[in-house]
Amino acid sequence: MTKLFEPLAFRDLTLKNRAIVAPMCQYSARHGVANDWHLVHLGRFAIGGFGLVIVEATAVTPEGRISYGDLGLWDDTQIEPLKRIADFLRANGAAAGIQLAHAGRKASSPIPWRGKFNETDDEKAALAFESWTPVAPSAERHTASSPLPTELDTAGMARVRDSFVAAVHRSDAAGFDMIELHSAHGYLLNQFLSPIANHRRDSYGGSRENRMRFPLEIAAAVRAAWPQSKPAFARISTVDWIEGGVTVEDSVAYAKQLKSLGYDLIHCSSSGFDGARIPVGPLYQVPLAEVIRSEAGVPTAAVGLITTATEAESILQSGQADLVALARQALDDPNWPLHAQRELERGDVYASWPNQAGYAVRNKDRALGLIKT
Repeated sequence: MTKLFEPLAFRDLTLKNRAIVAPMCQYSARHGVANDWHLVHLGRFAIGGFGLVIVEATAVTPEGRISYGDLGLWDDTQIEPLKRIADFLRANGAAAGIQLAHAGRKASSPIPWRGKFNETDDEKAALAFESWTPVAPSAERHTASSPLPTELDTAGMARVRDSFVAAVHRSDAAGFDMIELHSAHGYLLNQFLSPIANHRRDSYGGSRENRMRFPLEIAAAVRAAWPQSKPAFARISTVDWIEGGVTVEDSVAYAKQLKSLGYDLIHCSSSGFDGARIPVGPLYQVPLAEVIRSEAGVPTAAVGLITTATEAESILQSGQADLVALARQALDDPNWPLHAQRELERGDVYASWPNQAGYAVRNKDRALGLIKT
């Protein structure tokens, strides 16, 4: 068996393979509630053979959404639609994960494919449009066109922490197998970590130790509230790609602290702040996962323009990461694991397909002369 299709256990959860779907915001919810789009969007990845599917960044407070179209878990009414998704994922062979998030100063942003707030009055009503004042470590805009946030005081920080804990309990009630703490991409916890966004003069700003303080308080509260039998991951921006921002060394120190709190894996992404100079290219973030795995002594997931089966297998075989996460490639090919297995392995790979499709795909490939049995 190839490494990509070797099972891997985290606490009481065993993933059937090492290919996972990274969280991808769909900006398609009303009042934070999941709908049929989310079910079909995520369900196709379970049908397509991924071992773990992680639901998009799900806000723990209304003002923690990136946009008015984001999912949320700040209210009990949001549990059941997410439970429907988690149940479907699990019934079709994938573990069900959810990423809990707060956007901080990047909240109240336009829907990406619009690029700006240009909704008509009719669209605003249909889409449940909202705008609000974000909160942040410091009262500084993300970009010149972003809303000016309110600086969080200690009472506000306590409310954020309590909201994360409440969302953890709702995630468990919805039946998720794992949670991921979003501490990346320039959102709230990353804002506290980064000198680019954190200019506080209290015990939560300045030194690396101080900048890590609030994210680690959140991480500790989240891990304590989540069942010990279930794994918790954390997604980090390993480097800001901006001079004076978070460095790999900072992230190694942070990952060590997360490991000590009981986090089972670090999902290694990067960047998130305006002005970053990102060296985008195939596998460009894989070395970040490798250094965190090596120097922090914690399992990692690699992500970022990993597109082929041979790339994924090589990453795992060389020990650069323990899981391979796909996002845009999964959108392009929701059946990526099934196709990768057909490419990398011998034997009856069609048995991994859903019953409703495997026999038909086998017959198609036989008719094309791709297989002889």
